Amino acid sequence: MKKFSLFTGLISVCLFNAQIKFEKGYFINNSGEKTEILIKNIDWKNNPTEFDYKTEGSSDIKKENIKNIQEFGIDNGERYIRKTVMIERSSEELSKMSETKDLIFTEETLFLKYIVEGKADLFYYEDSDIRKFFFDKDNSETQQLIYKPYYIDQSQITYNEDYKNQIAHQLKCGVENSNIQKIKYNSKDLIKIFMKYNECSSSASINYTKNSEKKDLFNLTIRPGISSSSLKTVYSSYNYSDETKFGNKMTFRMGAEFEFILPFNKNKWALFIEPTYNYYKADVEKTIQAGTYFEQKSKRSVDYKSIEIPFGVRHYFFLNDKSKIFINAAYLVDISIKSNIKYDYLNLEVNSGNNLILGAGYKYNDKFGVEFRVGTSRTLLRNYLSWESDYNTMSLIFGYTMF
Repeated sequence: MKKFSLFTGLISVCLFNAQIKFEKGYFINNSGEKTEILIKNIDWKNNPTEFDYKTEGSSDIKKENIKNIQEFGIDNGERYIRKTVMIERSSEELSKMSETKDLIFTEETLFLKYIVEGKADLFYYEDSDIRKFFFDKDNSETQQLIYKPYYIDQSQITYNEDYKNQIAHQLKCGVENSNIQKIKYNSKDLIKIFMKYNECSSSASINYTKNSEKKDLFNLTIRPGISSSSLKTVYSSYNYSDETKFGNKMTFRMGAEFEFILPFNKNKWALFIEPTYNYYKADVEKTIQAGTYFEQKSKRSVDYKSIEIPFGVRHYFFLNDKSKIFINAAYLVDISIKSNIKYDYLNLEVNSGNNLILGAGYKYNDKFGVEFRVGTSRTLLRNYLSWESDYNTMSLIFGYTMF
């Protein structure tokens, strides 16, 4: 409990000191007036309906929404424009997929995200499991590119790919029909088509995905550190109980972390896996049946070696361009290696359980890091009915990101 109280305090300090990052941008209101501002850039996964901003030199955070704003954007980043469109909200998720080819449209006012700007514009809209593309040409009415998967029966899915016909009819310059049939309903393929059309039409064209902040989505980090571990075992029978505390031991740990940055929300979320070599050795001598005729000394030892493999999720809080703090949680799978606990002549084979871990830390310049980590207790003797064990660890981990 003390460990988790310490961890909670550390998390509170991290959150208190984390600063919100605002970036230069603008908005255009309903009167057509453009205002230069600082926008809270959260790299929206779902298209927003509102945003936070402040003016240069002010700490007063304000909020605007789709009712008052025609357009807003971040310099050299994302750009959103308000459009009233007919949208068909069918899902691609199997559990929510439609059983009919019919298209049901509703009129909605949305902030659409610019993907390509030119003679022909390409927009994107995402809302949870809904992912749709829209387009216009020569400032005409904005239309949805139609794509709808649906069930024919419980075991077969087919697709309404009318977006290919829309492209063939609207974007004729520089776009071959043979290429259109190969187009998939994704940003990569659609951007190529719209850029080709704009180039063929001698139109200036902007690919906004190239302006987006690019960061490595995979990191490999070497993670040495120091662990403080303790072990308690308890043997229980009908009328007898024997508890042994092996004490706290400081040990060296070595791990390698594979981190996968999720490509949304300004790279604040990540998944990680961190295989780590762990060991714990201790010897104690205990007097049993003290004060009786059967009093004797009992020698007990533990030799525990394992590979810990936590699978976790991490969230970053940016302090500035070079500094960030983070918190993470993981489920740890432990694989013991030729380990045992000895009670005099009794040899107990270690078969460890799994547990949860929580951590908080700091990273500088995406290279150097430090983390404080605690774990819930786990058993080392799960194959024995009469034995209980509690193994606990807290660690101070250092990191160097190689790439």
